[in-house]
Amino acid sequence: MILGRVVGTVVTTQKDASLTGQKLLVVQPVDIISFKDSGPTVVALDVIGAGQNEVVMVVGGSSARLAEGLENKVPTDQSITAIVDAVEIMGGTVFTKTPS
Repeated sequence: MILGRVVGTVVTTQKDASLTGQKLLVVQPVDIISFKDSGPTVVALDVIGAGQNEVVMVVGGSSARLAEGLENKVPTDQSITAIVDAVEIMGGTVFTKTPS
């Protein structure tokens, strides 16, 4: 799993039928301590309704296809499975979601 910030969307006109109606988002992984960008962006299937600039949890590999609401034959390697409200490490708050 990785934590990342939603930085964009992917729009497609032709795709696998199992992806019809699914939202694809571009996620920038962040370092869990500093919350600075860390590594290349990924495209992830959004199964929970995340939005621009939200910090999310992304699950990868075969586990990405096990997210609630997905059929077993969805061709994805990355799925957004949570919107992060806060991160605490050793009693200290590293990140807190700003109320919208």
